[in-house]
Amino acid sequence: MKKFLLGLLAIVLVLVAILVANTMSLTSQQVEPDNLEPMDFPANAFQNLSKAIQYKTISFSEDAIPDSTAFNGFHRFLAETYPLLHENLSLEKISEYSLLYTWKGKDSSKKPIILMSHQDVVPVDQPTLADWEAGPFDGVITETDIIGRGTLDDKSSLMALMESVEQLLKEDFQPSQTIYLAFGHDEELGGSNGAKEIASYLKSKGVEAAMALDEGGFLAENMVPDFDKTVAMVNLAEKGYASYNLIVETKGGHSSAPPEDNTIGMLAQAIVDLENNQRPYNLVKPLDYQFEYMGAEMPFFKKMAFANPWLFKAPVLKALNAHTTTAPTIIEGGVKDNVIPTLAKATINFRILPGETVESVKAHIQETVGEKLKVELAGFATDPSPVSGIESDAFLNLEKTIRSIYPEAVVVPGLIGGGTDARYFYDVADDVYRFYPIRIYPESFTRVHGIDEKISKENYKEIVEFTYHLIKRFNK
Repeated sequence: MKKFLLGLLAIVLVLVAILVANTMSLTSQQVEPDNLEPMDFPANAFQNLSKAIQYKTISFSEDAIPDSTAFNGFHRFLAETYPLLHENLSLEKISEYSLLYTWKGKDSSKKPIILMSHQDVVPVDQPTLADWEAGPFDGVITETDIIGRGTLDDKSSLMALMESVEQLLKEDFQPSQTIYLAFGHDEELGGSNGAKEIASYLKSKGVEAAMALDEGGFLAENMVPDFDKTVAMVNLAEKGYASYNLIVETKGGHSSAPPEDNTIGMLAQAIVDLENNQRPYNLVKPLDYQFEYMGAEMPFFKKMAFANPWLFKAPVLKALNAHTTTAPTIIEGGVKDNVIPTLAKATINFRILPGETVESVKAHIQETVGEKLKVELAGFATDPSPVSGIESDAFLNLEKTIRSIYPEAVVVPGLIGGGTDARYFYDVADDVYRFYPIRIYPESFTRVHGIDEKISKENYKEIVEFTYHLIKRFNK
């Protein structure tokens, strides 16, 4: 017994030593900030964003035709508001409503960069209008905020890019490398007619960019429990997207004599089975970078969990939502309370982790629900994107710019669960990143696509300054 206890103690001591050694070896990955010349912030920037919000460039559905009055009005507004930009950059319209600006660089040997945003916004639920501080398309400016649909997603970054380029032109700045501004018009519908067509057009022209930058990263404030530092999430990839319809067809019948296989009951059971058989959590790229970058900034015992994923990864991966998610979103069936329907349908949305595919998700559904139900793809679907690297000059420029403007922030490479237009640009850019410095707090997260969307004046100023300094850094 004594030998057993001594052996057990030795194992424990070795384990503790390994845990501590790994923890001590996990050091900060943050780059040193630079001193930056302050930007001459445009006097009318807040008013310009306010006016942009007033154009109802809404994406309603894949079948709806874009509102030509809203989109063309917005385009005229941009031309009138940014005259230097429209004099010095060439503009091409793609798929009628998407915009591609080209700012020719002095050095053709340098790879260009592509800076992205999108013009369209999601609709507003009419019953929620009374819950808004001001009308969602009024562009009201208060003492602290600019209110309206698109202030967070995504007209703020589009307008910030326009403000930055206009200001740089006032300063007689000319980039050494060519810069493209790519603004799709249907991102909220998947980007098939906008960003996808822009990327195809650039590819046909032989464009090979160093970087494409889009929305999808942010400054997270108090979003990580017991971590008081600002986290600058620079997302290197995004999950895939697919919705599947589960369809049950039976002979129906009278509710007074329900069959053993009730149409709605079968559908309900299938939904429960899918929710009870979630896809596994996995540590895949780029989630391993999150362990490395964020873990190094944690207090000692939390740092230990990030430094030793072989032992502690399960709870961390769960916190990072590192699996293919399953979310029932629509259910249909039934015509009368005493009639068992012959048809019932549910739509299940999946956000697909790298390493899985649209087809592997379908196989998982079919295996889980059995052969009695039909499983059909519902609309737009895409596999997970490739994962961009963190060793390139492009990432270093991005990282340096973030740290120089926000030295208190911790830059963390990561994976976004939502979809962006960036997914289409891997064929025309060496690396594709997702980041604009929109500050997200727990209490404001639901404003994106939700009620009372707004951005603080201070945060919008930060986005303008970020895009301005990023362009200058790439052209040093």
